[in-house]
Amino acid sequence: MNRDKKVVAVVMGGGRGTRLHPLTTERCKPAVPLAGKYRLVDIPISNCLNSGINRIFILTQFHTASLHRHIQNTYNFDQFGGGFVDILSAEQTEKTNDWYQGTADAVRRNLQHLRNEDHDYVLILSGDQLYRMDFLDIIQQHEASGAEVTLAAMPIPASKVEGLGLMGVNDDLEIERFAEKPKDPAVIDGLAMSPELEAKLGNASPEHKRCLASMGIYVFNREALSQALDNEMTDFGKEVIPSLLGQKKLNAFVFEGYWEDIGTVRAFFETNLAIADPLPPFDFFDEEAPIYTHNRSLPPSKINKCAINHAVVGDGCIIESSEITHSVISHRSYIRNGCVLTDVVMMGSDNYETAAELAKNDSSEHPHLGLGNRCRIKGAIIDKNTRIGNDVELDPSGKDDGVYDHGIVIRDGVLVVPKGNIVPHGFKL
Repeated sequence: MNRDKKVVAVVMGGGRGTRLHPLTTERCKPAVPLAGKYRLVDIPISNCLNSGINRIFILTQFHTASLHRHIQNTYNFDQFGGGFVDILSAEQTEKTNDWYQGTADAVRRNLQHLRNEDHDYVLILSGDQLYRMDFLDIIQQHEASGAEVTLAAMPIPASKVEGLGLMGVNDDLEIERFAEKPKDPAVIDGLAMSPELEAKLGNASPEHKRCLASMGIYVFNREALSQALDNEMTDFGKEVIPSLLGQKKLNAFVFEGYWEDIGTVRAFFETNLAIADPLPPFDFFDEEAPIYTHNRSLPPSKINKCAINHAVVGDGCIIESSEITHSVISHRSYIRNGCVLTDVVMMGSDNYETAAELAKNDSSEHPHLGLGNRCRIKGAIIDKNTRIGNDVELDPSGKDDGVYDHGIVIRDGVLVVPKGNIVPHGFKL
C-alpha cells in the first residue's frame, strides 16, 4: 500500500446489545469480557494495531462507563506515534438531540470528527466479532481494484447460508447484487461463486457451491463515504450499501480465516468454551499478531489440589480442591473447596475482598465473592463480582429460557448469573 494513503478506523459498538442480555445490562457490547482476560473491543483494536492502523474511533451510546475505563487504562500512545483510540458517544448537537438510529446514522453524526483527521480511507468494523485479519490486505486490494467501497466477505457453503446477508459477484469480485437472508434455493444458487472464481481463489473442491456472506467490515474511500451518507438512511448493511449498486464501484474481499459473530448469549458461550479446546479455532498465542488488553499486574494464579482439564485460567485466581472441565476462568476468580465446574465461563471479580471481609462469616444473605464450597455448576456463565454460597447447584438442562430466582437467567439454553448477583447457600436450579 502506498504509505501516503492514510486510514482511519471506526468500530461500531453503539447497539443496545439486546441479544447478549443480561451480559449487557450494565455494559455495552464492546466491553463484554472475553476469553478470561480480554474485552470484545480488544479484537478489532488489536487487528488495527497489528495492521499498522493506529487512529481508531469507537462509536457507542449505551452503558459506556466500563468501556471508557478499559480504553483509558489500556490504549495509551506516545506523542510521536500520532495514534489514539477515542470513544465517540451519542451526543446532542445543534442538529440532533436523540440516539444513534443505526450504524450509518452513527457514522454520519461523527463525520466531523473523521474530517479532522487526514485520511483517504475509512475502515468500518463491528465490535462483536472474533477473528484475526491483516487489514492491509483488504486496503491493498481496495486500492488496486479501483473500488470505492470494499466489503469483507466469508465464503459459506450454499447449504448453510440461511439467515445471512449474501452478495453476488463476478469473476473480478465486483459486486453485482445483494440478497438479505434469502431462502429460495434458486436465489441462493444464483448467488454462488462461479467455478472460475473458486479456482482463482484456490478452492480445491469447486464442485461444492459457496456464496459470499457479508462480515460487516467495510472500506470506503473518503469521498464515497460522505456521498453515501448524504441522506437519511440509518443502516449500512440493509440500506446504504445496497443503494450504492450502480452508483459506486463495489468489490468483495474474500476472507477465509476463522471468524465468529458473538452477537448472542449462545454464540458468546460457545466461542469462549472453544478457546479451552486442545486446538482452539482462534489462537490467542500468536506472537506475530497479539491481542492487546489492560495489563492488570496481577499475581500468578494459586491452584491447590485440583483436577483441571481443558480449561483457561486467568491471572490472580485462587482455586481450592476443585474439578474444572472445559471452562474459562477469568482473573480474580475465587473457587473454594469441593466445587465441580463443567462448561462454565466465570468472569471473576474487579477486586479482591480484604482480609477483614474474608474473616467474616459468609451468611446466606451475603456469601463471599466467587464460589462457595461444594458448588456444582454446569453449562453456565458466571458474570463478574457475583457471590455464590455453599452447596449451590446450577444447571440449565431441561429448563426453559426465562428469569428464575435470585435474578438467574436462562437464555439460548445457557444459564447466566448476572453481574453482582448473590445466590444464597444451598440454592439449586
